[in-house]
Amino acid sequence: VGNPSDAEEILQAAFVKSVEKSDSIRDGETVVAWFYRLLRNAVIDYYRHRDAERRALKRVAGMSTETETPEPDFERAICQCVNDLLPTLKDDYSALLRRVDLEDASIAEVAMETGMTANNTRVKLHRARTALRKQLELSCGSCAEHGCLDCDCRRPN
Repeated sequence: VGNPSDAEEILQAAFVKSVEKSDSIRDGETVVAWFYRLLRNAVIDYYRHRDAERRALKRVAGMSTETETPEPDFERAICQCVNDLLPTLKDDYSALLRRVDLEDASIAEVAMETGMTANNTRVKLHRARTALRKQLELSCGSCAEHGCLDCDCRRPN
């Protein structure tokens, strides 16, 4: 995984799942093999969610993860609705989106600042992005389907 705090979160999630699913151990199956399978699935879920978050961020913000600094016209190209709709979300969702997606803070950094676990921060970030996406779809319609780039749905002419 590469990050000790992420590895701890994955292990913790696997422990929780092992308690919840302890009755699913098959006859003749060793507990070690059963837990290994749970842990393997937790790691797979971690990578799947991380990749899904990156794709969602690219889709919503139109940002490439390869570029550190935005292009000069990037700020103007993103749908102004993103900035207009952030205040309509829950305050903690709006703050989290600004911090992680717009200011490029890491999840671990934000988790430490807010006193939440990294996993809880990831979950809240996912919910915040989902809420923003829904608001964009309601507000912008087809612009949201195209990544909200060069959107003119609310710009004055």
